[in-house]
Amino acid sequence: MREYEEAYKSVKKAGSVIKKYFLKTGYKLKGRANPVTEADIKSQETIIKHLKKYFPNHGFIAEESGLKKPAAEKVWILDPLDGTVNYAHGYPHCAISLAYAENNIPILGLIYNPINGDIFEAVKGKGAFLNGKRIKASKTDKIESSLLATGFAYDRAQKAEFYCSFYSDFMKISHDIRRAGAASLDMAWTACGRIDGYWEFNLKPWDVAAGIIITCEAGGKVTDFKGKDISGSPLLNWGKETLCSNGKIHKEMLSLIKEKL
Repeated sequence: MREYEEAYKSVKKAGSVIKKYFLKTGYKLKGRANPVTEADIKSQETIIKHLKKYFPNHGFIAEESGLKKPAAEKVWILDPLDGTVNYAHGYPHCAISLAYAENNIPILGLIYNPINGDIFEAVKGKGAFLNGKRIKASKTDKIESSLLATGFAYDRAQKAEFYCSFYSDFMKISHDIRRAGAASLDMAWTACGRIDGYWEFNLKPWDVAAGIIITCEAGGKVTDFKGKDISGSPLLNWGKETLCSNGKIHKEMLSLIKEKL
C-alpha cells in the first residue's frame, strides 16, 4: 500500500537526522521530565513534510504539535523521537513511532530505532515484522515466569507512590520488571517476545498507536485497564491507560490492576 511505502521512506529519512544529532545535541525542557531536542523537531519536520507531499488531505497528530483532534478521518500519529530523555543522555534506547489510522482503527505502524537499526512494522492483516522477519508474541502463560515492563509518565514526581505501588505488586509476582524509558519500544518488544507484558498510565496517542497494531498483528493484546480494546476507541483517548501483553498473561495482569484502581 502506498501509505506504507511512504511511511517507511519517511522514518528512514528522519532516522538519518536522529543519528546525525546523537551524542551531539543539547536540549531544552518542556517540563522537568520532558526534554525536547533539536532532533525531535527535525525528525518531525522531515516526516510530516514527506507525508504531506503524497497525502495532502490526511490529518496529523504529532508530539511536538500537541494533542488536537484532526478534521480528517485518515490520520497519521507521530512521535518523532520516543525516549527523548534516553537520547539526550546518550542512552541508545529510543525510536521513531509512526502509525496511520482510519476512523480510529490503526492500519499500519512502524517503530524504528535508528541507533541500532531495528525497525518493527505491521500492516493490518499482514502480520508483524522485525527487520523483515516475522515476529510473534511470547507463549509464556504464567505471570510468575514473565518478564514485564513499565514506564512512569511525566507526572511521576507528583504520583511517584501511586505508580510505584503497581511496580511493587508486579515485582512480587513476576520473574522481573524492566523500565527502559520508551513506550513504543516496550510495546514492540512485547510483540517480538522479548517482554511478556507491559503497563503504563497517562501516555499519549503518539506513544502507543504504532505499538497497538504491531502487538496485535504479532498475536498479542492491547487494552485499557478495564479490558476494553484501545483500537476503535476515540483516537485522542489512546494511551491514557495501556496494558499490552502476549495475550496469555493479560487476564492476570488486568486482575491485579483492577484490584488497585
